[in-house]
Amino acid sequence: MKRQAASSGRKRARIPSGKAGAANGFLMEVCVDSVESAVNAERGGADRIELCSGLVEGGTTPSMGVLQVVKQYVQIPVFVMIRPRGGDFLYSDREVEVMKADIRLAKLYGADGLVFGALTEDGHIDKELCMSLIAICRPLPVTFHRAFDMVHDPMAALETLLTLGFERVLTSGCDISALEGLPLIKRLIDQAKGRIVVMPGLSDITVPPRKRVNESERVWGGITDRNLQRILEGSGATEFHCSARLARDSGMKFRGLTDTATDSEFLFRLMEAQSQTCIPQDSEEYYSLQCTSFYASPFYSLVL
Repeated sequence: MKRQAASSGRKRARIPSGKAGAANGFLMEVCVDSVESAVNAERGGADRIELCSGLVEGGTTPSMGVLQVVKQYVQIPVFVMIRPRGGDFLYSDREVEVMKADIRLAKLYGADGLVFGALTEDGHIDKELCMSLIAICRPLPVTFHRAFDMVHDPMAALETLLTLGFERVLTSGCDISALEGLPLIKRLIDQAKGRIVVMPGLSDITVPPRKRVNESERVWGGITDRNLQRILEGSGATEFHCSARLARDSGMKFRGLTDTATDSEFLFRLMEAQSQTCIPQDSEEYYSLQCTSFYASPFYSLVL
């Protein structure tokens, strides 16, 4: 029985991890849901990986088998998503038991950090639950994911995360994308004053196989090098989050489907472009750029 090769097409030279981002003064975290995407992310210059499953649901806890194998193939840090299901961020007692068990297992299998979030029914940070989860996570760093975009008061929620001890918070500025949420992201970063990393999440769409690359614009899943440049200049952020996925044709000859994976060349092209692209902030083009969001519903398709 013939199985799909680990990688298809021409061989790609490995790009030193973080080279493109570090050279331009920012760190790029890439969200992946497979071993292949993790390898591609590192090859493309990612500085850190957020490992999850179920990207269609916005990301859920990955299997420990995936984590174990990913750790064998990449050298950059791997932060593991802890989310027992898709949907909202209000968890039952049994779901909390699952989250705690998953944290312990993720640490056992080599996680370098954990990513989770929990809210109360009225849209505030669930301080009691987060505190108990953080205690299990230590000494590993913790990130509060884009449940943050569902909070009632973002500025107050940021202070709560600081008090609880989160090192990072992932957000699109409580809007459909980081570009639309840029004003709030800037306010959050100004308020944080370096006490916590505010990490814009670049929402991206999946590009069909026949429309993968427009070299003149460096289109990458609805996020262009120009969009990233605007967010870089407009927010003052030093870390970013994306998935850099491309649709691809299945290797199956009988009833083949289309799947997606992180593309290393696309990721590197986006990051490398920042050393070549700078749009004047007073230009018409700067204010007219649009960023396509991956998700339609803020609760059920949120890319965390």
